[in-house]
Amino acid sequence: MTVEINSCPCGSEEVSRNGQTRHGKQNYKCRECGRQFVLNPAWKAITKEQQELIQRMLLERISQAGIARVLQVSEDTVQRYVNARAVVVKKQVSRSTKPKKRLNVQMDELWSCVDNKGNQQWVWLALDAQTREIVGVHIGDSSAVSALALWNSMPPVYRQCAVIYTDHWSAYDSVLPSKRHYSVDKDSGCTSYIERFNCTLRQRVSRLVRKSLSFSKKLENHLAAIWSFVHHYNASLQL
Repeated sequence: MTVEINSCPCGSEEVSRNGQTRHGKQNYKCRECGRQFVLNPAWKAITKEQQELIQRMLLERISQAGIARVLQVSEDTVQRYVNARAVVVKKQVSRSTKPKKRLNVQMDELWSCVDNKGNQQWVWLALDAQTREIVGVHIGDSSAVSALALWNSMPPVYRQCAVIYTDHWSAYDSVLPSKRHYSVDKDSGCTSYIERFNCTLRQRVSRLVRKSLSFSKKLENHLAAIWSFVHHYNASLQL
């Protein structure tokens, strides 16, 4: 049976009924282009403006369920956007160009987890004390292997010229150049900027709040959330 429904994107009126969807709605099929569709679908693709709004809300510690309620879209729609974003987010620091001179870097590590507390993911960070930029990031375990990965994530000029201040975590001692590395107490003030950034990171990324229902279930999304905020933070320093 053919019905006249001028709803197919191709403009054809040669549309026939084609069974029902799993939600019980009448399904239609265009005889000319072969497209299947329903009238007044409950699901609609999010617009570019909504995508930008989702990204801004994710940077303000709003949960995915909260975003879905605000935008009046399904949580699955928000999750699909987050999953797609995780694939394309750049996992390398963007920072301003530095000349070869003495640079001061502060390093620290931040505990987090994925899916459960047994799956620990430590966030290792390096910050330029002069510009406040994040110049190195690694997410992994708490071993010297991760400390080395953080060291390698920094641009060459920092590895060649920077004086580095850390806490007394032993993993740093086996990796950082001994003549340019200083282990200090918190009350020294030499790691105050990176410790303050850790607080900012926890406040702005809901996945890092200790007592929260917004924890990550996928490592890829966990990494993307942290990297997205780092890029946003560094970009805001240039304004």
